[in-house]
Amino acid sequence: MIRLFFCAAALAAPMAAAQQPAVTIAPALDGNVLRAGAKVPIRTLVELTTKKKAVKVGDRVNIETAEAVMIGNNVVIPAGTPGIAEITSVRNKGMWGKSGFIEGRVLYIRLGGRQVRLTGTFNDKGVTGTAGVVGAIALIPVAGFFTTGTSANIPSGSIIPAFLDEDLAFSVDSAAATSAPIAATPAAAPVEASTAPAAGAL
Repeated sequence: MIRLFFCAAALAAPMAAAQQPAVTIAPALDGNVLRAGAKVPIRTLVELTTKKKAVKVGDRVNIETAEAVMIGNNVVIPAGTPGIAEITSVRNKGMWGKSGFIEGRVLYIRLGGRQVRLTGTFNDKGVTGTAGVVGAIALIPVAGFFTTGTSANIPSGSIIPAFLDEDLAFSVDSAAATSAPIAATPAAAPVEASTAPAAGAL
């Protein structure tokens, strides 16, 4: 079963940004900064499951922002901005009622050709077959060995509560109007790209 901080449905539709000031993600002359700790809702783009040992520790997972992150009327991080998460712990279901387990963390989003660090974790645990094991042991001790729990499963489109892990400076050009924000360079030094390839599906 999915933990409470997951939503099975996608949350956000693209936001209308017509006639909004152009936003440039770059060292800001006007002092506009989206601070570290700002909430950045993330959506998974693939199903994550321990069925048939489909995931393993170290797998990279494609994600995207589930809704736009705004300051006032300015879209600083657009909805649908792509990013990467990583699987940090996996336990496959097994005998004696052992349930499956998946845990992972959000790494970054790609904004204006750069990586912007995020922080946030997610997990799911299958149902333990404890009752079945106890009943089986009471009747036939060997039978409990063959009773398994259920696999862990995080559906595609699940929402992960993530947060900005660095300050993100931006400038607003109120003289320019655009149908979408213009992303350029994060204020902080970019994170080094990972050598592990991003997986479109596990």
